[in-house]
Amino acid sequence: MDISWLSRTSLLIGEDKVRQLNDKHVMVIGMGGVGSFAAEFICRSGIGKMTIIDGDVVDPTNRNRQLPALATNHGVSKADIMAERLCQINPELQLNSIKEFISPEMVEKILLANPDYIVDAIDSITPKLTFIKIAYDKKIPFVSSMGAGGKMDPTQLKVADISKTYNCPFAQQVRKMLKKDKIYRGIKTVFSPEENNKESLMLTDGSNFKKSAYGTMSYLPATFGAVIASVVIRDLIKTD
Repeated sequence: MDISWLSRTSLLIGEDKVRQLNDKHVMVIGMGGVGSFAAEFICRSGIGKMTIIDGDVVDPTNRNRQLPALATNHGVSKADIMAERLCQINPELQLNSIKEFISPEMVEKILLANPDYIVDAIDSITPKLTFIKIAYDKKIPFVSSMGAGGKMDPTQLKVADISKTYNCPFAQQVRKMLKKDKIYRGIKTVFSPEENNKESLMLTDGSNFKKSAYGTMSYLPATFGAVIASVVIRDLIKTD
């Protein structure tokens, strides 16, 4: 195991914790604006095994905010692009790439891999709720991204329990649905309390369980990804 490329990381957290990270398995669900950046930052932190999941391909409208999206790769699998990128960052990375949309039916199956930590960057409410409830029941550590659309100020991001979220319509919907299963707290989230720009809301065709979306700015989803990656890494090495 070559960790020489992580010498700057070792200076910060120590070689023992770098080796500790190398023994961990992190799953990232969703390679969009939030998940793609989270996956890259986690990979660059020295995680030894990763599973990435996304069934989508690059669309021209992804280029304003998603790491895999370029003018030269429209129609190409996001999971394939990210898999190649992550392995070029760390050729020793054990990587499992799943090119499927997250559906309620497949959540149980993917969690059989029993990762050490999961990033929930799912932006469709039905599969997101199914994932949260199953991961919560199985007591698998995870962090869940709330809404990154309709926001402009990255300095307002917060890490908090789902019960402490506010001014986030997406989190409000998640809270409401979880209450039906008597889940009120215990879900770690990253959210922004900044007021949404309601004029940026648009309706979608409803495919893949997604009925609407807010406008986005390039740096906001990436900042969500960075904060999420920090939660994962700090939790795995038990750093405050």
